[in-house]
Amino acid sequence: MTDQTLEVTGGVDTHGETHHAAVVDRIGRHLADREFPATGTGYRQLLSWLRSFGRVKAVGVEGTGAYGAGLARTLRRAGLQVVEVDRPDRRTRRMKGKSDPIDAYAAAEAVASGRATGTPKSRDGIVESVRTLRVVRRSAVKSRTQAINQARQLLVTAPEALRAQLRGLTTAALAKACARLRPGTDLADPAHAAKAALRRLGRRILALTEEIDELEAELKPLTTRAAPELLALKGVGADVAGQLLATAGDNPDRLNSEAAFAHLCGAAPIPASSGRRDRHRLNRGGDRAANHALHTIVLSRMRWDERTRAYVERRTSEGLAKKDIMRCLKRHVAREVYRVLMTSLHTTRTGLNTTPSDLAEAA
Repeated sequence: MTDQTLEVTGGVDTHGETHHAAVVDRIGRHLADREFPATGTGYRQLLSWLRSFGRVKAVGVEGTGAYGAGLARTLRRAGLQVVEVDRPDRRTRRMKGKSDPIDAYAAAEAVASGRATGTPKSRDGIVESVRTLRVVRRSAVKSRTQAINQARQLLVTAPEALRAQLRGLTTAALAKACARLRPGTDLADPAHAAKAALRRLGRRILALTEEIDELEAELKPLTTRAAPELLALKGVGADVAGQLLATAGDNPDRLNSEAAFAHLCGAAPIPASSGRRDRHRLNRGGDRAANHALHTIVLSRMRWDERTRAYVERRTSEGLAKKDIMRCLKRHVAREVYRVLMTSLHTTRTGLNTTPSDLAEAA
């Protein structure tokens, strides 16, 4: 019979169709591994299989934000601790090889040894709704930009009569004018073909614009409901707030300090000293979309906020370069945003009507 007092740790290598699980004991000895389908039934089978070896201390899962999202939710609802595990680096793979069992055991060993400690996003609240809608909005904006660029590029080589008709129009007016074009039936004529292409691009731009407007109308109430205090900060609009919410996730307890949030956003200073020169540089890691959101806030405040402009002038007079000033401002903004975000997300999850009492002073 299985010793149910045995404490074990699980590891899962996730894929689109199957998940490969492995179990190790408290000192890292390999006990067993097995493959399961990536379905609801497969998740339950994997959970029962893990528990058949003893008390499950924790489960390390690769890709909790992708292929492992469904499994992570199932394990968390069952009361198990789920730890986010990164893929083995290239050096480790060159030394130990690559296979599903090897990766699953590596995930379990990383959790058992304490090397992996990351808490995955819960993805079960309003922030996940914001993130999901933002994915569609981002693709729509990208497609619209591509269509606009294609329309303007076609105009460069279009016949002069058509160019004269559409020259000097704004983007919105150009899209409407292109959508109203009436090409002839003979598409072998370059002029008629150009009109047909521009008409389709114009209609595509208008349709994408309508889709983006609909998504923004859906996103703004959700963002306001999730973090109204965040939208009240200077330089923070609905798009920036949505990105910062998506970066933080629904479970704010996974970010145990404002320094961790700054590191996640790529706003933590990195030492770059050498010899008698003592300095820090910008962090080029972290979530680049969140870093861009902080960058947008800083640019807005540098232009419109009097305190920020005074700070920039003072630091410039001290000999600090503009990129270093912006690094400092991003760090200040990350501190302020973190405290507001944590208060808002805790309030959203608990239903309490509390307000932040100790916000960091803006840069």
